[in-house]
Amino acid sequence: MGGAALPFPPDILITWDEHMETDYAIIGGGVVGLSVAWGLLRRGRKVTVIDGDDGSFRASRGNFGLVWVQSKGMNQPRYASWSQESAAIWAEFASELRDNTGKTVPLEQKGGYDFHFSEESLDRTVAQYEVLKEKLGGNYPYEVLGHNALRKEEPHIGPKVVGAILHHQDGHANPLKLLMALAADVRRLGGRVLNGKTVTQVDKNDAFRLACSDGTLISSEKLILSAGLGAAKLGPMLGFKAPIRPQRGQVLITEKLPKMINRPSLIARQVDEGGIQIGATNEEVGFNDHVTQPGLSGLAADAIATYPALARAQLVRSWGALRVLSPDGLPIYQESSDMPGAFLVTCHSGITLAAAHARLLPDWLEGTEAAPNLEVFSEARFTVS
Repeated sequence: MGGAALPFPPDILITWDEHMETDYAIIGGGVVGLSVAWGLLRRGRKVTVIDGDDGSFRASRGNFGLVWVQSKGMNQPRYASWSQESAAIWAEFASELRDNTGKTVPLEQKGGYDFHFSEESLDRTVAQYEVLKEKLGGNYPYEVLGHNALRKEEPHIGPKVVGAILHHQDGHANPLKLLMALAADVRRLGGRVLNGKTVTQVDKNDAFRLACSDGTLISSEKLILSAGLGAAKLGPMLGFKAPIRPQRGQVLITEKLPKMINRPSLIARQVDEGGIQIGATNEEVGFNDHVTQPGLSGLAADAIATYPALARAQLVRSWGALRVLSPDGLPIYQESSDMPGAFLVTCHSGITLAAAHARLLPDWLEGTEAAPNLEVFSEARFTVS
């Protein structure tokens, strides 16, 4: 790979006959990596997932659980349509996981809200949606609800909310139960999941060779880098730019409450257990995943302005986590030109795109005739002339 790989030290080479062989080695065992692993295993491929330790930064712990189309792809319609494709097959995906493992992945797809606190903001957003809708050939099902119409749908809405955009392709799921079901079904399908491993070296001759810090050695025909923020370090070894950065998201959750929110929004959603999840911040603070009083106070204020009854709710937990962002916020799907057979798969919307990664992306990885067109998501868009 043009000298980018780190050489394997002699002691590792001496024990190389103890390595494990696989069709695909996937670096990263979060929702993205496990979704891809699941899809490849369903096609009869032998897959090994290499996951970090409990101290690793994990976007899968910090997401908001939305299966979301609304507002995505305003500047790149292909991102909107890719999100739509995934949302459309999410229910079938969740049902198959449930049938295979007995683990239910709670999912509601009854639409979602974009709340507005001024008529100007609402009108401006609707104008943007109309432009995107035209680019998508009319496939962008939303409606505008004024305050009175919104109160019929959401009786607990506050007087400060002038209206909302209800997008009918939106919904939400339980991300932790999705992660658990994926992990269980990957193992059921014969996938090998190696936890607590840190890949430190990668090389390729006839096959990819990966070495972990504890001496574990893996040989694979193909390699997928879906290590979240870890891709920034490992990517250059494989010939990728991997221009990703962390973004902190702080989240609050209340005690279990009677049903009071019928549809999710970016401000709050009522989870299947009854608690109301409030969030999330979008902060550029490097690798600091701590919660802050200003951040949590801001979230609480927005939630109470939207649903005043939440002022009486008890907060039971808060957390911060680092999510993964590319320079333009879109996914990156790239095969390495230096090391063909190595793929970078990373995105900000691992929950929304889980179904696409599980059911559609394997065709792209395998190079079949059914492969989705993902050219706009390549790293070529970051090349400066």
